[in-house]
Amino acid sequence: MTLAQILAMAGYLFNLIGIIVCLVGLHLARRPSHRVLGRLLAVLGFLIAASPLLLQLFGFVDPATPVSPPPPR
Repeated sequence: MTLAQILAMAGYLFNLIGIIVCLVGLHLARRPSHRVLGRLLAVLGFLIAASPLLLQLFGFVDPATPVSPPPPR
């Protein structure tokens, strides 16, 4: 199993964790005393959610090739 296939499978987990972190950051950013921390958490959550795609986009990981059935005879 290649790293790209593992990232494709874990993509849903990265998206879920990233969305939760981003929402917590946006909730904190509503308070003036925690505005900077909230914005940093929101950006961090976005980066967590987008990390599988960003790794492929910047060339750190080769994109996963879909497994297709053999051609008909």
